[in-house]
Amino acid sequence: MTRTPPQKKAKELAKLLRTERPDYPYLKSVFRALRAEMEIEVPRKEIRLPEVPTEEEIRRFYQAVWNCRNFGDMVLIKTLFYTGVRVSELVAIRITEVDVERCQIRITQGKGNKDREVPFPHTFRELLALHIEQMKARGAMYLFESVRKHRYTDRGVRKMLTRYAQAAGMTRSMSPHKWRHFLFTWLKKEGIDDALIQPYSGHSTRQSLEIYSRLSLADAQPSYNQAMEHFPIQ
Repeated sequence: MTRTPPQKKAKELAKLLRTERPDYPYLKSVFRALRAEMEIEVPRKEIRLPEVPTEEEIRRFYQAVWNCRNFGDMVLIKTLFYTGVRVSELVAIRITEVDVERCQIRITQGKGNKDREVPFPHTFRELLALHIEQMKARGAMYLFESVRKHRYTDRGVRKMLTRYAQAAGMTRSMSPHKWRHFLFTWLKKEGIDDALIQPYSGHSTRQSLEIYSRLSLADAQPSYNQAMEHFPIQ
């Protein structure tokens, strides 16, 4: 079947519509009605489920971290696993943004230039506080810095995770975003409601959850703490 070139067909339609003096909303309505009249369905974008690591892979990965006995790496990776923050957000955390007493970390200007607070388990508080004291003694500004007082980079953290994944004998890709998917999938499986997960996950608010988007972190913290008692990494 030979079709009229789109530009030529557009000119033909323009002659028919010009007397209507159409604006954008009118044209949009016309073509929506045209699709319905011709029974043309709008193709839907395929939604692929994220690849999520298993609990066994999480344990294997952290065992490799534990075997290396690098205290700073342990704290960084636990922070990543427990909070679900993006790597770009992790490396930007300042020491002053960590509230050890409330077990919360403030993420400033995260994705979409939004501020939010994320929780960490109360069982992690002492370890994180010890790390902070060590960093303060070195005059650090950021939660994770090198011995030369340079904050960690996104690339550096990713290389670290790749190194530990290889040490754990993992053959498939284990990007930081997959660990993030694991946490939120795991919390969901533990019975934590989407409305409680969304405010600190940093995800764009879904329309069905907009009414809950202003829930305070205090509402989520007790449920989070209870769920994290069973987390694969302690």
